[in-house]
Amino acid sequence: MDRLSAPERSSLIYLGDERSQLDSWLTFYRETLLMKCDGLDIEQMKQRPIPSSKLSLLGLVRHMTFVEQTWFERIFAGIERPRYYKDEPASDGDFDDLNSAGLGEVLSNYGHVIEVSTACAQGHGLDEVSATPWRGREVDLRWIYLHMFEEYARHCGHADLVRELVDGATGY
Repeated sequence: MDRLSAPERSSLIYLGDERSQLDSWLTFYRETLLMKCDGLDIEQMKQRPIPSSKLSLLGLVRHMTFVEQTWFERIFAGIERPRYYKDEPASDGDFDDLNSAGLGEVLSNYGHVIEVSTACAQGHGLDEVSATPWRGREVDLRWIYLHMFEEYARHCGHADLVRELVDGATGY
């Protein structure tokens, strides 16, 4: 794979039950992150245009792969598997070691973890408490959704800035 070709971004639903709207927004943010990388090759995605920062578009996709896995698979469902891009929880392997996987593998991992995240949440009520406490606190699935919005909104904002610095492209 030479360049990322982002899928069409799904339309948000404006009327519906809470869960449908939460799922709609989460899908929107997942697709927005890829949209911010659309048309770029691996070298452009590795660029760190802010000298004092480790941020790159590739690092952001890798980071959100890790975040998806952590919250839905590990915390909510209690499934323990090797972590994507990190050897230990405090490491910055998702942002640091950008040569450890090619673009196709990174995108495949991101797509796979979204499928797993969706499957982990499917059939569970928003009030259901996670299998694993987070920092000694119980959290429910609703809290995890809200936290995911916070993560995606923050990092899609980073992606906006990084993309503009890489090639001047802007857009919502």
